[in-house]
Amino acid sequence: MFHILVVDDDKNTRRYLKAVLEDAGYSVSSACNGEEALQLMDREYIDLVVLDIMMPKMDGYQFTEVLRKTNNDLPILMVSAKQLPQDRHRGFLVGTDDYITKPIDEKEMLLRIKALLRRARIASERRIVIDDVVLDYDSLTVSRNGSVQELPQKEFLLLYKLLSYPGKIFTRIQLMDEIWGSESETGWETVTVHVGRLRKRFEGWQEFQIESVRGLGYKAVRNL
Repeated sequence: MFHILVVDDDKNTRRYLKAVLEDAGYSVSSACNGEEALQLMDREYIDLVVLDIMMPKMDGYQFTEVLRKTNNDLPILMVSAKQLPQDRHRGFLVGTDDYITKPIDEKEMLLRIKALLRRARIASERRIVIDDVVLDYDSLTVSRNGSVQELPQKEFLLLYKLLSYPGKIFTRIQLMDEIWGSESETGWETVTVHVGRLRKRFEGWQEFQIESVRGLGYKAVRNL
């Protein structure tokens, strides 16, 4: 499930966009300005940002500039009531990937998001290939040399998330929020249990491994 961050200072707009995006199958977090969005991104992994321009403290232009100056290529879709060409031009100059104006056409927004994810090679891949190992997101399977295992959903999503970003450290809370949802009543200890199951399931496989990072969480290592 792809995780989208909605950044808008209007509470009703945030609720509306969250409902539309969740109905389309996305996981959604929200922030009321750029500063809050940056703080949230320190705690959660985000696949794409839907971003308003006019906000207090840090507006959409400033937020985008901060990300791009740190070489962060996170896809950004600016959504604004500003319709003049110079406003769109400024958005693209600071580094946004796409721009739509209010009032929002839901279908157009969803199509643009899908296109951005595809161009970012996130949505289109849905498969991870490591030598003879193939993880297929759509079937929740891991295959190797003709042998296919269908994993329980949470186990597969956990493995897929880690192997999508080899070397990146995820905290247990990050993984819990991403895969089980921030509203889940399950404790973060369940992440440890699922990691243990994955290690046992793929014990002896040389293509990848899941490593514990003391005091932080877990990371995947791809050996090929």
